[in-house]
Amino acid sequence: MTDENTRELYPPIEPYDVGHLDVGDGQRIYWETSGNPESTPVVFVHGGPGGGTGPAQRRYFDPEKYRIVLFDQRGCGRSTPHIADGGDLAVNTTDRLVDDIEKLREHLGVEQWLVFGGSWGSTLSLAYAQAHRERVLGLILRGIFLLRRSEIDWYYNGGAGHIFPEQWENFLAPVPEDQRGGDLVQAYHQLLTSNDRSIATEAAIAWSSWEAATSYLLPRPDQIAENEDPRFALAFAGIENHYFSNDGFLRENQLLDDAHLLDGIPGVIVQGRYDVVCPAASAWALHKAWPAAELKIVDDAGHSAAEPGIIHHLIEATDRFASGTS
Repeated sequence: MTDENTRELYPPIEPYDVGHLDVGDGQRIYWETSGNPESTPVVFVHGGPGGGTGPAQRRYFDPEKYRIVLFDQRGCGRSTPHIADGGDLAVNTTDRLVDDIEKLREHLGVEQWLVFGGSWGSTLSLAYAQAHRERVLGLILRGIFLLRRSEIDWYYNGGAGHIFPEQWENFLAPVPEDQRGGDLVQAYHQLLTSNDRSIATEAAIAWSSWEAATSYLLPRPDQIAENEDPRFALAFAGIENHYFSNDGFLRENQLLDDAHLLDGIPGVIVQGRYDVVCPAASAWALHKAWPAAELKIVDDAGHSAAEPGIIHHLIEATDRFASGTS
């Protein structure tokens, strides 16, 4: 979608307030607010887990119509302690992250807010909405990830490698040959938790590069380079692998089984047709379990929120929620 009617990101803005919130367990999460402090609150739930936030993520929202809240989840971004600095993964679980969002809402004095999340951000947004539905004005979700075993196996145990064979070879490279026929999430867990920092870093870069290389409809070498930064990679790969080794700290199929808890919450699901990281089958399954949510499948897009067609539909959705026509 690249015609003259394609919506683009709003202009860059700076936050008017920033801080770190002590959420317990020795964790302090970074948060910021931008836009209009008197308007509709929206919380941006980033992906990964372990991806952190950046300035571009403020730009999915009309700054005149939204109070835009970004935060970095435990162990990554500007939250402390950072996983690359030895942060404790044992206190990093889905339930704790859901609680962190509630603590942030209370800290900011927000009664209800729109929840916006993509990829793992869609997972966490759904878990939060199912636990605190009375605090959710609506959900805008992109690249649906339900954290089912079939999704993990597709992406990390060979399925997606049939589409990206050269990148898959790079993903396999750090894994000892005698472990390549087993569960690669567990094989990577051994590498990422190695006492040898060089082994952990090599594995983290390979893991993170695999995701960057497969997230776009067309290659983005600049994004691969960003994901190869060792500090970013150690948190991104370490936290993702921790969650996926533990089934996301969710029951199998939990988010679909509990989809009835979303009744009455308006929603928009934006999904790239050629999303290899989080294939469209999960968005379709969520839409069937939550039929009140509008599903937009973008036929010329992969996984990334930076794809033009994905941007268009996300901004169309945020504008509609701002105008009260969701």
